[in-house]
Amino acid sequence: MLAPGGCLSRFAWHGCRRMGNFTSSRLSSLSSTEACGRFLQDVVSHNCIVIFSKTTCPYCKLAKNVFNEIGATYKVIELDEHNDGRSLQEALAQMTGARTVPRVFINGNCIGGGSDTKELHQQGKLLPLIEQCAPCCVGTNSEGSGSRPLGSTK
Repeated sequence: MLAPGGCLSRFAWHGCRRMGNFTSSRLSSLSSTEACGRFLQDVVSHNCIVIFSKTTCPYCKLAKNVFNEIGATYKVIELDEHNDGRSLQEALAQMTGARTVPRVFINGNCIGGGSDTKELHQQGKLLPLIEQCAPCCVGTNSEGSGSRPLGSTK
């Protein structure tokens, strides 16, 4: 299901409520795991780094801190603040095989959770993954750090 360049292909929207400055074509919530899956794949395919998180989760904070340390810009979806957070988390479980958060995606691929992200960084493998982001995934609708050049530290 990957498009050229390693990104997941874009899917049409049918009744999904989106986060942030996005709007939906209908006012209903994400009514099915399939609709949630389309939402997740669209977000992942249009952002180099995506973190599906919960605001009170220490492992989610760990993952965000790793990206903040290296100055990477990322998109974060806080599932506990999203109207359809439970359904989105279930769709993530079906997509990735894990129900826990965070679920971190780089260039359309799930790299795991907070500990996995930190370990990849400590091994020197995280920056190369980010640097390989396909053009469709770089610099669109991202939130997070990014005030420093990629790879620099505080």
